[in-house]
Amino acid sequence: RAAGAARRRKRAPEPGRNKATVKGRVVKSAIEEYHKKKPVNHLRENLQYMLKGRLVADKAITEQVLAQNRGRKSKDQPPEKTEKKKPESTVFTEEDFRKFEREYFGIP
Repeated sequence: RAAGAARRRKRAPEPGRNKATVKGRVVKSAIEEYHKKKPVNHLRENLQYMLKGRLVADKAITEQVLAQNRGRKSKDQPPEKTEKKKPESTVFTEEDFRKFEREYFGIP
């Protein structure tokens, strides 16, 4: 019970300034607070900044930057380009095969 009573007992007021006084207090206007916290739209300044510089980087440099910014996960990697294979064709023609048959098997 003694421990519970000690916890409930209020702490002694610390020496310092008295918060109940009005001296030095600045009255805040609700309108000023609203204007302070209102989001600012920087679109116009950003557009002016972007349109001011028309320098276009080299394509190799942009590719390098994009490669550096890609993640390491497989979903972030671009699909690999595979070369299309040509259908395999033989050097020999049908007539060459017939000629080989005749010579090898002896069929006239």
